[in-house]
Amino acid sequence: MTHHFEFQGTRVPLDTDELVELALALCNIESPAGEEAEVGAFIHDWMAREGFAPRKISMFPDRFNVLGTLPGAGDGYSLIFNSHMDTGRSKADVWSIRDPGVGINHGAWVKDGTLFGEGIVNDKGPMAAFMIAAKAIKAAGIALRGDLLLSAVPGEIGYEAVDEFASPRYLSKEVGARYLVQHGGVADFALVAEGTDFRYSGIEAGKAFFKITVFGAPQFYTPFTPMAEVGPDHPNAIVRASLLIPRLQAWANDYEKRHTHTTKDGTIVPKAVIGAIRAGNPYHVTRTSELCALYLDCRLTPVSDPLEIRRELRDLLAETGLEGEVELFLYRRSYGAGDNEVLLDGLRRGHEATIGGALELAEPVFSSMWRDVLIFNEMGIPAITYGPPRSFRQQAMSVDDLARSAAVYARTALEVCTREKPRRRATGAA
Repeated sequence: MTHHFEFQGTRVPLDTDELVELALALCNIESPAGEEAEVGAFIHDWMAREGFAPRKISMFPDRFNVLGTLPGAGDGYSLIFNSHMDTGRSKADVWSIRDPGVGINHGAWVKDGTLFGEGIVNDKGPMAAFMIAAKAIKAAGIALRGDLLLSAVPGEIGYEAVDEFASPRYLSKEVGARYLVQHGGVADFALVAEGTDFRYSGIEAGKAFFKITVFGAPQFYTPFTPMAEVGPDHPNAIVRASLLIPRLQAWANDYEKRHTHTTKDGTIVPKAVIGAIRAGNPYHVTRTSELCALYLDCRLTPVSDPLEIRRELRDLLAETGLEGEVELFLYRRSYGAGDNEVLLDGLRRGHEATIGGALELAEPVFSSMWRDVLIFNEMGIPAITYGPPRSFRQQAMSVDDLARSAAVYARTALEVCTREKPRRRATGAA
């Protein structure tokens, strides 16, 4: 079914059936983080067929960004759409997902007007929406003043190198959006297409990852292990670490309250969560463990100090009476959007014409996660995240909402890319 909207007297066609077909095709190519090549090749081929002159931009041959362009005359504002190709569920996740092989994590389908699939909600559904939006603009033949860029990137999900989990598989932003921008994926503004309940955010949380290692006594063979109460002197590091977990949770609750940060582009409520724990060898449980590591994800605001957080965690370890160490193994800053008013004005117009009502800021949960809007903001490209409602628990999104997203994206691109960009004159020091 094809719907139309008018822009400056020209009808712009949006084909909902084609949108659904494209979203399902993207999502039925499995692409867990680190394995994005097949879906990247599909996107590249689609852009080539549709006349967007795509390029593969890559640090590694099998982890490439795809960048397509609908060129403008050169005297207007340019806009880059962005979504990520990698998905967050892998069949290898046997220690974080109870049933990692369940179908909804690895494919997609449509039923009764609803699209189902992990890839649909994160993030190939919105990607399909801006691809179809760009095709509609091209089909309408509307002359753009600034370029419209389409980008699909690997490495957004957030696998990060630590311990034996090394590059290139466990690199993220370095191979994805950051590499894209550094190698030509540059525009005046960026719209990151991800679910926000049809609201917007211009800021997101950064993150610092910590490895907290608790030390135990030299190993005991099971028959020789002394009787001991749960406490800091228990010989087993696993038992000792159990004392730290409730203290860490109390600290995390306080951390969130102390560091909530509000800006004009959204509110960050920074969470801190234990995401992994390692100790001992499951194939050799006849020995107590001499060390137990907890891996902590701390979300950051633009004014967060990761070294101060590390100091607090070291103090917490000492106060619990435990010997150990705290390692900061990842730091990614939070950045605000800068001057995003031209993009925000275009998005307002597109949202109001399609959804109705005023465009509102997204709920704090949407500005408290990581999206690649941060990379664009970091690189001096004012960015906004905007997209349809989604059920992350059910991994579902309505066809109607996805179609409305495509319409908002098309209208926004037209509002921005048909607008003249004033020349900037150099004003060097005398």
